[in-house]
This record gives sequence, C-alpha cells and structure tokens, in this order.
Amino acid sequence: MNENKVLVKIVVPELDKSYDVLVPINRKIGNIIELLNKSISDMSDECFEVSNKRCLYNRYTGTRYNFNSLLYETDIRNDSVLILV
Repeated sequence: MNENKVLVKIVVPELDKSYDVLVPINRKIGNIIELLNKSISDMSDECFEVSNKRCLYNRYTGTRYNFNSLLYETDIRNDSVLILV
C-alpha cells in the first residue's frame, strides 16, 4: 500500500452509506473534506449536496478534526472509521 495515503471508512449518515477511501496524509483536513464532498456527490449521482460546512469526526472517540490540521498530525490511521456530517 502507498505510504503517503491511509485507507479509511467514511460514513455518510445523510445517505446511510459508507465508503472505503484512500486519503493523502500530507493534506489538511479541510482539503480532504472538500475532496470527499466532491467524490461522494459524484458517486451518489449528486444526491449528496456539496457543502463547505461539513465536518469530519472519529466514529469511536467523537473527535472533531480541525480543518487546518494535516492528516498525519491526527490519530487517523489505516482502518479508521470517520463520519462526514
């Protein structure tokens, strides 16, 4: 597997779906949320509205990730389960 990315599960309660996604470790959380918004919108035939007000949370700890944090600075690792709301 690529050392510059981690494989995470993104849960999207709005769609009642989850997606396995490779995310780059050297990007800011805000940028990753932006990429996820666009990707999930495309995969859901645009049933998922792109919004800059979404946040990313750890499913198990409830941690809300700061938009300006780089992914590798967080506790997000392979097999993390994240919620996008």
